[in-house]
Amino acid sequence: MNTLSVRRAFFVALNVAICGSLSNAALARDDEDEDHGIEIRTLSTRADRVSGGDVLVEITNVREERKHPLQIMLNGRDVTAAFRPGSEPNSRIGLVTGLELGKNKLSVGGRGEPKETLEITNYAITGPITSGPHITPFICQTHGFRLPDGSFYTAQPVTDPSCAAPTKITYLYMPVGGTAFVPLPSTTTLPANVASTTTTTGVTVRFIVRVETSTVNRGIYQSAILHDPTVDAAPSPFSPPKGWNRRLIAVEGFGCPGGWYVQGASIGSLSFGGMDFDLLSPTRLGEGYALFSNTLQHPSNNCNSVLSGEAAMMSKEHFIETYGVPRYTVSAGCSGGSYGSIQLADALPGLFDGALIACTFPDPLSIAFSGSDGRLLTHYFAVTNPAGFTNAQKVAISGYKFSGSDGMLAFIDAARQSGRTDPVPGRADAGIPGYASAPFTAAVPVAQRYDPLTNPHGARGTVYDAARNVYGIDPRTGFALRPFDNVGVQYGLQALNAGSITPKQFLDLNEGIGGYDQDANYVASRSIGNRGAIRRAYQSGLQFVGSSGLASIPLVDITGIYNDDSGYHYQWIHFATRERMAEANGDAQNHVMWRGNVPYPAAWSMFIAWVEAVSNDRARGSAHDKIVRNKPANAVDGCWQSTTQFIAEPQTFGRAPDSTCNTLFPSYAFPRYVAGGPLAADNLKCRLQPVDRRDYAVSFTDAEFARLRSIFPDGVCDWSKKGASQTRVVPWASFGPAPENLVFDVMHDDHGD
Repeated sequence: MNTLSVRRAFFVALNVAICGSLSNAALARDDEDEDHGIEIRTLSTRADRVSGGDVLVEITNVREERKHPLQIMLNGRDVTAAFRPGSEPNSRIGLVTGLELGKNKLSVGGRGEPKETLEITNYAITGPITSGPHITPFICQTHGFRLPDGSFYTAQPVTDPSCAAPTKITYLYMPVGGTAFVPLPSTTTLPANVASTTTTTGVTVRFIVRVETSTVNRGIYQSAILHDPTVDAAPSPFSPPKGWNRRLIAVEGFGCPGGWYVQGASIGSLSFGGMDFDLLSPTRLGEGYALFSNTLQHPSNNCNSVLSGEAAMMSKEHFIETYGVPRYTVSAGCSGGSYGSIQLADALPGLFDGALIACTFPDPLSIAFSGSDGRLLTHYFAVTNPAGFTNAQKVAISGYKFSGSDGMLAFIDAARQSGRTDPVPGRADAGIPGYASAPFTAAVPVAQRYDPLTNPHGARGTVYDAARNVYGIDPRTGFALRPFDNVGVQYGLQALNAGSITPKQFLDLNEGIGGYDQDANYVASRSIGNRGAIRRAYQSGLQFVGSSGLASIPLVDITGIYNDDSGYHYQWIHFATRERMAEANGDAQNHVMWRGNVPYPAAWSMFIAWVEAVSNDRARGSAHDKIVRNKPANAVDGCWQSTTQFIAEPQTFGRAPDSTCNTLFPSYAFPRYVAGGPLAADNLKCRLQPVDRRDYAVSFTDAEFARLRSIFPDGVCDWSKKGASQTRVVPWASFGPAPENLVFDVMHDDHGD
């Protein structure tokens, strides 16, 4: 078999091994009529992105003869003994260890036939593989990371520059009648009060959980799985624990502000309002699921999805090499965990086979950009023109709900989120009470943080600088390039056309709103986003697109408790997520939305039944076809008036009482939408068109129209067109050092257009 055939076989197998078995039927059909030669494929990760010196490998179409025994060689070293018969006929599976850093050659031969080879590229367990050079400074936190027994991972701060620490195993058990785990005092003698649990596959075992803590990609990795050390064999990919139902859940954390320059002192488990996104969930573990995460998947530690995707990829690989290949892997999370789920699922197709998200955002940029628009508006209203607008008019321009005692609460809460784009510490903002610029976790020493006067070369606490390897670096300043752009944006356009503001107010606003410089200081001119940074935001998935992996997995989106009054987790963001998926793929039939007082157990039950049905489908058809035809009967849009009353109807964006759900849960907009922009909020830099009187529902005097043209000398946004540099996500993109699918190399490539 030539190299191309090996690669083709590998990529077919990837869909099976990493994310489930959606391609098994196609493989089986191909093999029915052809006598294929030996094929080699990696099961724990892609062959070009292996980490830690080992990889789980499957060899198929083996027809071994006694006089021509199978021989498996790694870089000229015989590793045949590492392999054993696989679950399929004529197959072998083995954990290949001792990989060298860089390229390795795995060769398989038998029956006197020519050898088949697979090139395997191995990277250090400390990374990086695809996220570019390690960001600095980077604060190790193993000494502050609590293990489930209450002790700390390490007694003292580690001195290893990659924050590496030895693996620790902790055992927990559920007492009879208990609701919380307690440490298992011995791995040889069990307490008398250990409860039992029955898994989803009908297996009854003692309710004992094995928790592994180690370091992967500079983050802290944890996994939890049912394992009884008194009867189960030591974990291996060939002898998984009896209680594991062969399903895997990734836990994605929450948050974003301050998510930079730290290893993280917590995984980011989250349980509230009935929702269960907990690595040590008694419910999920009791059902037999295994769970894993990495501190760098927790956005409060790392708000860069390229790095979190790399950490998740490497962590899942380590799990598989420890316990074996899961039937499928799903991701679950709320708020920051929602975009942690869908950004990774889209950018790394096959990593996850389904996602259940709540308190949804498509990505951190959606919050940052709407917040940045909001901050410009609040500054204009509070400082530039404090007497020019009523609060009702301000809110109409913002798009948010009129809420709070002065009507401005929802608006201000959203604008406050621009603090994550502002690197200047301690900045007060007249228009935003409680504004918090340059957010950091306390672990980052103040002396290492950026200050424009006292430490101009310090670490900048922004969502842009956390992903400088993707956006690129301004050679003049050394700062990350910025994708925020508001050239041509007509703030308040819908409010003008609706008669909520006058032409003069509209002109005053757009003439005076201005933009930002690279330190998020207000400037009179509009912000011009760097086109290269904008293009890479899409390509990397930092700007969620929905065009790749997320198109072919079930996605269930629940709101949590409805609240458009405050807290910035607003309804429009759920609809923006769906809109992007529909635009990218022609429909969003793999997306189900439940709003209101959603009972989480019902959402989980519906979601996992859907994933299970898809994984069992061996018939012909595309992944999209299988998702649609395997929808459970209750996998339909709707809202929950109470936790027991479900109203099944399509969920639509709007505040008009045109449906039962919209009457109960009206949804409000955001500044770019009021400026004429798309609900998808995915046009980062609009294309321009000449100012035209016919595009307005009001009449301008000749003097007003001349002023309008002078405000927008290059034209206004043409929202009917895709944005400048807007493109699709690059699946399995690399930002170095991996050369495959390399999009950008911050060390060598041109950072601009």
